[in-house]
Amino acid sequence: MHGIKRRLVGSYLIIILLTVFLFEMLMFIAIRQYYVGNIRESLQSAAEVSASFHNQYLTNGDLQERADYLIRTFSETTNAQVQILDAAGKVIADSTGMFWGKTIDTADVRNALAGKPGEWRGNMPETGEPVLSIAYPLLFDTKNAGALRLVTSLAEAEAVIQRIFLFLLIAGIAILIISVIVSLLLSRTITEPVRQITRGAEEMAAGNFTVRIPKQHNDELGMLSDTLHYMAEEIMRHEKVKNQFVASVSHELRTPLTSIKGWTITLLNGTVENKELREGLEIINKETDRLTAMVEELLDFSRLGAGKITLRPTTFPLYEWLHQIVKQVSLRAERQNIELSLEVGNSIRLLSGDPDRLKQVVLNLIDNALKFTHSGGIISISAVKKHEHILLSVQDNGEGIASEHLPYVTRKFYKANPAAQGSGLGLAICKEIIALHGGTMKISSAAGHGTKVDVTLPLSTTLRKDEMSYV
Repeated sequence: MHGIKRRLVGSYLIIILLTVFLFEMLMFIAIRQYYVGNIRESLQSAAEVSASFHNQYLTNGDLQERADYLIRTFSETTNAQVQILDAAGKVIADSTGMFWGKTIDTADVRNALAGKPGEWRGNMPETGEPVLSIAYPLLFDTKNAGALRLVTSLAEAEAVIQRIFLFLLIAGIAILIISVIVSLLLSRTITEPVRQITRGAEEMAAGNFTVRIPKQHNDELGMLSDTLHYMAEEIMRHEKVKNQFVASVSHELRTPLTSIKGWTITLLNGTVENKELREGLEIINKETDRLTAMVEELLDFSRLGAGKITLRPTTFPLYEWLHQIVKQVSLRAERQNIELSLEVGNSIRLLSGDPDRLKQVVLNLIDNALKFTHSGGIISISAVKKHEHILLSVQDNGEGIASEHLPYVTRKFYKANPAAQGSGLGLAICKEIIALHGGTMKISSAAGHGTKVDVTLPLSTTLRKDEMSYV
């Protein structure tokens, strides 16, 4: 969501930044042209009128002799500095007296001496002051005898333009700040509903289909929330039907499996002497046990789905409980040539919880370890106290779990190897039982380097009434 907010705010900001920049540049150019243009027009008008007056009425005589008269006459019509230059560009009269006798070779003077009006903008060499000058040719006896030059300072105009530019700059920064705030608020109206939908979808993906996403607006995002709610309700309905079907089938399978198991044991304990028949009965007996275990897993799965898992909480000695579990699987470990080790910390004696359900968890973890550990391997079962919790670990040096499968192994019906035996419900059921006891389960593994499962259980478990049912 940070990415969407960043892109939204960034997009708004770029558009506003470009708009403000272009607007301020156009305003700055327009204001500069307005101020300088007015000064130029005023100067050109005064210079043109003065030069025209001279060229029409004062074309006889010497320019040098008339220079003082011309300066006094022309200065009355303008506030600009007035200069009279001879044909060589030398100042022969100046209303300020600063440039008397100096030769000026600027673009406006060159154009005027060539018989055309000229303009020049630049800085005074003496003061560095920005100025604008307009020059017009002066005629004597119909010949170009010199030039009239009007010079005005642009310092005051530049100062006004700079103040206006500073004001525009401050206004632009203020607009950008306000735009960022407004963009953040606007983007929040989009990103916050998306964030809530994402959180709700994550909850649904984790199996919590009762979560409801607040609908803030009746728009596309609101429709998406409604669609997710509808999807969750449909999944819950189908899940309920599936759980009922699984429970029904599992109960139906229990009776024939019990009969098969009973008759198989009866025949094996009888007087069957045919070797092949006895081997066949032993296979039937083993397969019946495997099917019975799968049916029990399916029944537990349906109970978990319906929230009716059965717990009998009590306090029991930890070492003796684990020792009995290890003893129960020791014969299978010997047949597979796998070493079992048990280590329990001296600081812990008792554990609170349902011993049968927790035994189901530990047996399932050891069973998985035996399935995927080769002959000569080692399986370690340990229990240590960590603060107010007990850390129960089952570790092997077997095949391990590939990294792409590891995040999903506790999901219902998930099997990293589809061809492997089992229903894929064992770890999912273990996780639920541990959660009901207020604990957590963490699986760490790498392909070819074994697997370690850490079960963390509180020393004193308080089971909520809505998390259990007594039998």
